[in-house]
Amino acid sequence: MAATRRADTPTGTAMDVTTPRQSDGHAGGPDATPVATARALAKVGDAAAVVLVEGISDQIALEAAAVCRGRDLEAERIVILPIGGAHAIGRFLTMPGPLSAGMRIAGLCDLREEELFRRGVAARTGTTPTRADMENLGFHVCVDDLEDELLRAVGAARVEQLFDAQGDLGSFRSLQSQPAWRGRQPEAQMRRFLGSGARRKLRYARLLVEAAVDLGTLPRPLDALLTAV
Repeated sequence: MAATRRADTPTGTAMDVTTPRQSDGHAGGPDATPVATARALAKVGDAAAVVLVEGISDQIALEAAAVCRGRDLEAERIVILPIGGAHAIGRFLTMPGPLSAGMRIAGLCDLREEELFRRGVAARTGTTPTRADMENLGFHVCVDDLEDELLRAVGAARVEQLFDAQGDLGSFRSLQSQPAWRGRQPEAQMRRFLGSGARRKLRYARLLVEAAVDLGTLPRPLDALLTAV
């Protein structure tokens, strides 16, 4: 395991400083997203369906939810493709080759990126879809994003239990005691804590999904997307 040390951001929030390593099969470091995208694209030619997501944490969460449902996406030839941010959606939905009109495509996006996805789908289909139309096509929106959906689904008390089990509760308490975060809603504090280290966000993507499945509260966008594919 790579060595990890603590550091402070300019705002005083503790964050992980971790050398590149594997997290749920994904390499770390600045090239993590391009590597994950290239790996997924290499499988697209033989895919039965492709699910477009914004980033690696979304990919990990969706793959974990599928495993918890007893599904083997690789055997089903369903490829989860992280596109490196919502602004790339139009390029992926209109690119020639395996992702052309004959390929079955679904997707997952954050609320603030819904319009980008809508425009991308419109460019692919020739019509401007409503949210209901998007869902019928297999594209689902997270409010406000997947991390928020999962934190609400699991609940603050259970998330703290996860932090404790992972040895992160002390670091989380330190964040809570900082003037900028003292007295804030626990969900806001947890969101900041998870976002203060890239590897931490990836690691908890799977853990939060597993907890939500255990509680029977898997967020609707994940549940609906898995049903669609």
